[in-house]
Amino acid sequence: MKLKPFRLERFFATHEFTAPYLLCCSDCESLSLKDLLSFEESAQEELASLWLGYTESRGDPGLRTQIASIYQNLSPEQILVHTGAEEAIFNFMNCVVDAGDQIVVHAPYYQSLGEVARSIGAEVVEWQGDPNNAWELDLQHLQEKLTDRTKLVVVNFPHNPTGFLPDAEFIHELSRLSDEKGFLVLCDEVYRGLEYDPKQRLPSYADINERGLSIGVMSKTYGLAGLRIGWVATRNQELYSAIASFKDYTTICNSAPSELLATLALRHRQAIVERNLSIIKENLRTLESFFSAHQEAFSWDAPKAGPIAFPRYLGESVERFCNELLQDTGVLLAPGTVYGDGNNCFRIGFGRRNMPEGLQKLEQYLAGYTGRSE
Repeated sequence: MKLKPFRLERFFATHEFTAPYLLCCSDCESLSLKDLLSFEESAQEELASLWLGYTESRGDPGLRTQIASIYQNLSPEQILVHTGAEEAIFNFMNCVVDAGDQIVVHAPYYQSLGEVARSIGAEVVEWQGDPNNAWELDLQHLQEKLTDRTKLVVVNFPHNPTGFLPDAEFIHELSRLSDEKGFLVLCDEVYRGLEYDPKQRLPSYADINERGLSIGVMSKTYGLAGLRIGWVATRNQELYSAIASFKDYTTICNSAPSELLATLALRHRQAIVERNLSIIKENLRTLESFFSAHQEAFSWDAPKAGPIAFPRYLGESVERFCNELLQDTGVLLAPGTVYGDGNNCFRIGFGRRNMPEGLQKLEQYLAGYTGRSE
């Protein structure tokens, strides 16, 4: 296995902790440890007295119980905790994909959703959202890509980086097609719960199809990236067992303090999500006004869920635009090229309270921007 450099992560490794204004963050406003512990009177003492030995490889039973409560048809025994969603993706791909397989990936996509399989020797085929139709996916296009070698279809709802969200009929039809054709489905659901209209929330794929798998994480919806806790949820016992065994070669088990704090957060997830949605919706209103005022520079499809969107830059080179913006103002936007060639878009994030500060700097930059390098 030889993995190519992870473009988005290398981009953040270079800029995330030096740029003054992060306008492309994919997560929500985080919490301090003090604020998280304040949810329960006994939490501080519980953390202080925590035994720092090894933890259960499947994840703490209390944490798995809280995660299972997010779903409709899953038990704690069908939840496998990982160190973030990235480990979950890596382990899943190594258990499912073989050289010569074909996998179809919802695009644009977070690189590991395709790159790990490619490094194993699989053919990775992109199932592209339509940038001219609010990034809609077409199931007919998927069917045209399927072959007798299609092992896996990977989807991401709500979608990173576009904020696209299909309707429930779509996800049930995908499930039906999976059963008919025999491929597995991996559904990256790390932004589930951040739908602006709760009526548009999709059922978790693991709830509706016993063969498929859903991935969740504390980083995105809950804004607790520093805990490094993610998970897989599946009713596919054979797949669950294979991933659990493979995890013995990666992290083996998770951080005890992180598991305790994640359990605490999930007991109070409604309050955390409501706070994050409030920030997102307020920032989204500001963004809608901004893009309405700058239609000459950007094409904007408002997302349906999550704290990120993928506007199109109407100039010649989005990478040059983002680089000059960073150099001149300290504002960091993620050019679409970190998701692959041909994306003259950029990822903008609006899940944090300080988003308007970066947007104001961008506004000032545009006022003096003449496309001098175009």
